[in-house]
Amino acid sequence: MAERRDYEEWHRHYDDPDSSLSWRLRRVQAALNTALDRSPGPCRILSACAGDGRDVIGVLRQRSDADRVSAVLVELHPGLAQRARISAAAAGLGGIEVRMADAGRSDAYAGAVPAQMVLLVGIFGNISDADLWRLLGFAPQLCASGATLLWSRGLDESDRNDQVRGRLGAAGFTELDYSTSGGDDAAALGVVRYDGPPVELRPGQPLFTFLR
Repeated sequence: MAERRDYEEWHRHYDDPDSSLSWRLRRVQAALNTALDRSPGPCRILSACAGDGRDVIGVLRQRSDADRVSAVLVELHPGLAQRARISAAAAGLGGIEVRMADAGRSDAYAGAVPAQMVLLVGIFGNISDADLWRLLGFAPQLCASGATLLWSRGLDESDRNDQVRGRLGAAGFTELDYSTSGGDDAAALGVVRYDGPPVELRPGQPLFTFLR
């Protein structure tokens, strides 16, 4: 197993506006805003491996209709989870729950699904292929009918993105957008809509383990 990265240090790449992380953040926030604009009424957001929640919190703090949105941010790292709580409180977003739990276990999502918007961002490139396919098969259990799901993965010599897109289609998702950044550290962001039948969350499922 590779040495785990220092995720608090890693988050400092957001300070570079030209980094792939900054590109991804902008794309995620734009996609969230678009999804919220086309989904009036009460809305539930779920973010797995949410980090400090800057994507969801950054969007909601700018919206006049944020009070119709509830969100569960699942993050295992205590420092990042605390930063998310502080940011949500500072923005006056009482509808955000930061859940310090292992997003790689289905029990972490109890009571948070089905959600109208699901973020699986920053996960796919950090887990084994077997776990990746398992997580894609599990994704319908997180989604309400018509839910928007965002996913990301880097573009490198082990690129699996075409396979990811195909497996999401087989699981009942329709692709709405797929974009890639440039540069040496290229990344991709996919936006899909869940058009399959409701699937009840099954407890006790191991989903993935981070390898780095």
